[in-house]
Amino acid sequence: MAFRPLHDRVLVRRIEADEKTAGGIIIPDSAKEKPSEGEIVSVGSGARAENGTVTPMDLKAGDRVLFGKWSGTEVKVDGEDLLIMKESDVLGVIG
Repeated sequence: MAFRPLHDRVLVRRIEADEKTAGGIIIPDSAKEKPSEGEIVSVGSGARAENGTVTPMDLKAGDRVLFGKWSGTEVKVDGEDLLIMKESDVLGVIG
């Protein structure tokens, strides 16, 4: 990919949720919520302190993460809808 986020930002691809409930009911598109789970596509170099030191990122490309419902900014990169958010917007890494 020809895009790399700056500083403490990450580029995230949403992972779509299941289209059926556990009971087998199919959920229509109009009733679905946007998933709050994604995969890290790319990470920046890390946060830069006032004295110039760089704090490395805890996340890496390929990590599956959870993020807040309203986190990030939606962008289109290479025809794909992705999210850019700060590392602090990520709530946790899955497995």
